Amino acid sequence: MNLQGNHLTWLGHSTFRIETKEGMTVYVDPWVMENPLCPQSEKDVKKADALICTHGHYDHIADAVKIGKQHKSTVVGIFELCMWAKKKGVETIAPMNKGGTQAVAGVNITMTHAVHSCGIMEDDGSIVYGGEACGYVLELPGGVKLYHAGDTAVFGDMAIIRELYAPEIALLPIGDHFTMSPREAAHACKLLQPKFVIPMHYGTFPPLVGRPSHLKALLGEGGPEVVEMQAGQTLE
Repeated sequence: MNLQGNHLTWLGHSTFRIETKEGMTVYVDPWVMENPLCPQSEKDVKKADALICTHGHYDHIADAVKIGKQHKSTVVGIFELCMWAKKKGVETIAPMNKGGTQAVAGVNITMTHAVHSCGIMEDDGSIVYGGEACGYVLELPGGVKLYHAGDTAVFGDMAIIRELYAPEIALLPIGDHFTMSPREAAHACKLLQPKFVIPMHYGTFPPLVGRPSHLKALLGEGGPEVVEMQAGQTLE
């Protein structure tokens, strides 16, 4: 895997940090402080130029407002989620919607479909409308394309993501129960045809029983390479 001078760190669950070769730091699904898989050394965020949010569930945006306010980060997400973040005190937002592309922190961000719910739970337990769940194709400096699927079931239009954007690296949930299991993720790989697949959204809670070994067994020979990252590990 050649990231063309960019760095990709998995912080557990669906949270990734991207450090671009141009010196920008981007978090996808910023959940670090109460994330049980996130290493203690990573819980104090030092820099965050942008926060890219796939949907409004707490295990994906729990730290978006705090980090966004502390570091004056640009919060990227579907329109309703961004407006919620602004109401909470985030100064800079970059709302978008499915099918759109924009450049933030030197990364070309295309919002794609996902099949999942997206209610945002407030502190009092009420749930407000958070738009729709989504995924992203991220084109990093140097031309590397990552697909972060967010929380999703497998869906046939993943083939369109391949045809339009051809991401070489797919970050796919495999935990089951709330997202795809390894079985559905293996089918997603057939639709997306990436060179590499990085499993995520597994092992955090007891119901998330899918494991990278299951995905490897299902893909077999000839499929994409399964890159099993450890929490805190950085690919360069």
